[in-house]
Amino acid sequence: MTLPREAVVALPTLEDLAAFVHRELCQFDALDPAHTPLHRGTVRRSGKLAAVLFHIEGPRLLRTSAVWSIDENRILFYNSTGARARAVRLSESPDAPTAKAA
Repeated sequence: MTLPREAVVALPTLEDLAAFVHRELCQFDALDPAHTPLHRGTVRRSGKLAAVLFHIEGPRLLRTSAVWSIDENRILFYNSTGARARAVRLSESPDAPTAKAA
């Protein structure tokens, strides 16, 4: 399976980015965002914030996830089987220090 060409979006704040990721993850499995909480975590490399991890959990142990790679300035989406489902490049993104609040 070939991935679709990367979309480009502008998400200037962490709240915008999280809302976009939440909507996209819920769409993969037709889940209602109002009833599906978004979970976040961070990845640090040499003490520096490198990525923010997002995931949602649905019925029947369903779990989809996304990774915002700060250095690459893109979001990689993974479906419930762990396969990469989509990639989105960011034309505008939150500052890494702002992302510490993730």
